[in-house]
Amino acid sequence: MFEIKDNYKLMFSNIKKHFASYLKENNQLKSLVIGLSGGIDSALTCILANEIIKDIPNITLLGRSLPIETNKKEEISRAEEIGTLFCDDFETHDLTDAYKNFYEQIVPANRIKDLPQLKLFEEKIRKGNIKARIRMIYLFDLAHFQKGMVLSTDNYTELMLGFWTLHGDVGNFGLLQYLWKTEVYGLARYLEAEYRKKNQLNKADALKHSIDAVPTDGLGITSSDFDQIKVPDYETADNILIEHLNKDSGSISVDEEHPVIKRYKATKFKRLDPLNIKREDIFKEYT
Repeated sequence: MFEIKDNYKLMFSNIKKHFASYLKENNQLKSLVIGLSGGIDSALTCILANEIIKDIPNITLLGRSLPIETNKKEEISRAEEIGTLFCDDFETHDLTDAYKNFYEQIVPANRIKDLPQLKLFEEKIRKGNIKARIRMIYLFDLAHFQKGMVLSTDNYTELMLGFWTLHGDVGNFGLLQYLWKTEVYGLARYLEAEYRKKNQLNKADALKHSIDAVPTDGLGITSSDFDQIKVPDYETADNILIEHLNKDSGSISVDEEHPVIKRYKATKFKRLDPLNIKREDIFKEYT
């Protein structure tokens, strides 16, 4: 049974416990690397990592803001605010030139010129995929150099809706991967309140700025996530998804033609990637 939960103290405690256990078991790791987008997911992941490594010696949290062409100034500003407050080492590196040089090398100039209008949106998605993969090349290379690993910043709603790039913006360890976006916001508000209780107002304000931000992938595909799924907020999207996923257990039916459900079905291939032939099927003798 799928549902949204609100025991944020328990969520926080268990995330800390499980990730701390992993880091202690894998004590060869010397760093955690995170790409900060200026959005709520990367901000919350960064803050959780910061809280967890306080009690684990010799782990460095490395934050990087990696704008590419379509990122807005306010996104970069929010990323810098979170990175400066919560990372041991934070830098901003604009990868626009690297992206443009790569794109020009692999895409013939006449391909864009000759595209019909209806295909321009598809080209935005292709460009977005390249941007996400270039960012991840940077982050994984940094992690390798610093004997660390890359933190994933995806959540369960994004997993279900395909708001991520195959072989792109996926890291080694996800703290939020199985939290609905509604729960991500709830956990962030819980931590904001905790910082205010401790009078750590700069941390609380930085987190609030990310909570209040319009959610976007920063890839220039649309101005917000909601433009693509036709809902006013993520709570609505989560409830539609949950009703659909629970329909076999007696939940009320939902509109199968709703953009949220259509996107969920259309991105199933991502959740099954990579597809492999099972070993037993390769050696099975068919008659």
